Amino acid sequence: MPAKIMITGATGNLGRALVPVLQQAGAELRLLSRSEQPAGDGFEWVRGDVSTGEGLEVAVKGVDTIVHCAGSAQGDADKARHVVEAAAAAGVEHLVHVSVVGADTIPVVGRIDHSMFGYFAAKREAEQVVMGSPIPWTMLRPTQFHSFVVDQLDQLSRTPVLLPVFKGVSFQPVDVNDVAVRLGELALADPAGIAAPIGGPRIYSFDQLAHDYLTATGKRRVVVNLPVPGASVKAFRAGANMVPDYATGTGTWEAYLAERFGR
Repeated sequence: MPAKIMITGATGNLGRALVPVLQQAGAELRLLSRSEQPAGDGFEWVRGDVSTGEGLEVAVKGVDTIVHCAGSAQGDADKARHVVEAAAAAGVEHLVHVSVVGADTIPVVGRIDHSMFGYFAAKREAEQVVMGSPIPWTMLRPTQFHSFVVDQLDQLSRTPVLLPVFKGVSFQPVDVNDVAVRLGELALADPAGIAAPIGGPRIYSFDQLAHDYLTATGKRRVVVNLPVPGASVKAFRAGANMVPDYATGTGTWEAYLAERFGR
């Protein structure tokens, strides 16, 4: 009998990429959304809100495995807690949680230096909820998605002249489809605790990513490398957000920019 798997965050980038992966593997899918969705071919939509817990008790009934893809820079711990509570009450056998490389090693002390670092703090809080769960779990830590890097550069390029980046910081961006494939494998396997991470095929300086972004978007800015202080930036400079020994992703930054911006 095929595994019955529920995906939270099914309308997000990762959730959408995961659906066909698990369909091709023959899994029976239940997709969670806060709003009504049109019926799909080979999967079931259910309504529920991981932010409040509303509807989760009903949504998780009869599910073998939950893949928790619904994450954000705020409220991640509460979302994970609501999922864990509903899953434990329903007797779910396996919880697969998506975090990020660096969640356990990038410190956020006192004031958050930049919204980017708050994202890692939120992921760590959610990790701790899952690790304390009574449900057998698997946790995957990918490096940052291509879209995450673009989101940061969108924010940093809001001024009309300059695009400031953090001096000495690099990224190893990974394609969401590569992560979806790995996540599908983990969802169909036995609980494994903290799984081997997955990173993109190449490491780029923040400066290089910024120049590539400007070329792809057609924006005109002067890239400025700022020596930003703080424990979070120091950890980034030391490579806490990268896993060069696990560069198993194949989708490139260049291909992502070309597809997204058509340049």
